[in-house]
Amino acid sequence: MQLHDLAQTTAPQPAVPAFAPAALTALVRQVAGPVLVPGDDGYDDERSGFQTAYRHRPSVIVGARNADDVVAAVRFAGTHGLPVAVQATGHGLSAATEGGLLISTRRMSGVRVDAAARTARVEAGVVWGQVIEAATPHGLAPLNGSSPGVGVVSYTLGGGVGVLARTYGFAADQVRAIDLVTADARQLRVTADSDPELFGALLGGGHGFGVVTAMEFALVPVARLYGGQLVFGGEGIDDALAAYLRWAETVPDELTSSVALIAYPDVPQLPHALRGRHLAQIRIAYTGSAEDGERLVAPLRAVGPRVSDELREMPYAESGTIHRDPSDPHAYDGDNALLSGLDAAALRRVAALTGPAAPTMCVVQLNHLGGALAGGRGAVGHRNARYALRLLSPLDGTDPTAVRALHADAFAAVEPWRLGRSVNFLFGGHGERPDAAEVARSVHDPEEHRRLARLKAAHDPENMFRYHPAGATDREPTVA
Repeated sequence: MQLHDLAQTTAPQPAVPAFAPAALTALVRQVAGPVLVPGDDGYDDERSGFQTAYRHRPSVIVGARNADDVVAAVRFAGTHGLPVAVQATGHGLSAATEGGLLISTRRMSGVRVDAAARTARVEAGVVWGQVIEAATPHGLAPLNGSSPGVGVVSYTLGGGVGVLARTYGFAADQVRAIDLVTADARQLRVTADSDPELFGALLGGGHGFGVVTAMEFALVPVARLYGGQLVFGGEGIDDALAAYLRWAETVPDELTSSVALIAYPDVPQLPHALRGRHLAQIRIAYTGSAEDGERLVAPLRAVGPRVSDELREMPYAESGTIHRDPSDPHAYDGDNALLSGLDAAALRRVAALTGPAAPTMCVVQLNHLGGALAGGRGAVGHRNARYALRLLSPLDGTDPTAVRALHADAFAAVEPWRLGRSVNFLFGGHGERPDAAEVARSVHDPEEHRRLARLKAAHDPENMFRYHPAGATDREPTVA
């Protein structure tokens, strides 16, 4: 669904650049990509990403074509005391620049698959669809998320809960090497052998340690899936949700699933089959045989009539059809809670609060975790979580304050099980909120947060890389 963008007409003007024209001219000569300041042709396009409600407003943008461009940009920022933000696709933007320097990595789009070694090496601007396209002809798959249009690097630095999550764990668990430009403009290749402490911190807590210019990770031997959606509507939703929770506790690790609750508005822009309907979409991805998949989903089909049943065997290249995430940029705000468990009464309460009677539209997604996600390495927080509850609302004229009030009411229903948050599902201006420091601390347990904060202070003492959730407002160096 195409959603209206309010931010373009209401955003304040970027801060006046804090550097001389001669310095900018010198930067232009050093980099292969474009260098833009407010008022230049292409400035607005370059700063814009998938998230349109919250946009970066930098004093200067470097459209990096390679790692050397990134080095030049970071060196320029350090010389002139500018904070640095990085953007590839802008899906997860949660802390926008106001002044400073933005490094746009969308031109760094190289992908190389080594089929024999079962690895992929990607540059900073690559999206998951590119990796899937390169890997699937070899019978291999990456640990991509539900949307092929999401950037690989930022997703993986935050952990990465994807289509194969319960079978193979977080995307971060498969990383083999990271090419990093540090705050002092050095290029490092970081591995578990070269710097185990920094390498581990980057895997789940890595948004504030530097600019990742490339990443190498393992691929997994998956060529096909049994999957798709079972969709329930109307009075059948409560029964479907209760059945889903019972069923999720019985399935093998080879099955990854989620359920989405969407109360569609009755508007002509939507297909007739969706207008004004409240639907529960159960999404399935199973790496076993189609015959076993049919047996495993039988308890869900037994709930009752379905609006649609699209489960099928598919090549992994079609895994993006399971969730059908929107591909058009739009404005939205969202938050999440990682949960130790959940009962049907609480989930029904969430459904009621966010359903047709809600004051604003809210998309709910509950991911079943566990399995291989509970193991692994690195700094991914709250690996013991059993579920992730995600709430997202379009900002199509709705006051963000009203959206956050609705989300708070829904999260209150699951408070007894709440462990913390996932950094990858913080959508909107979390870095500007009064509770920004609390948001930052909720991503890891207290001991891990303190450890990562010490590393952050050592590797980025001036907090140059602060534009990530709560990074600009938390007094303690943050890693969220």
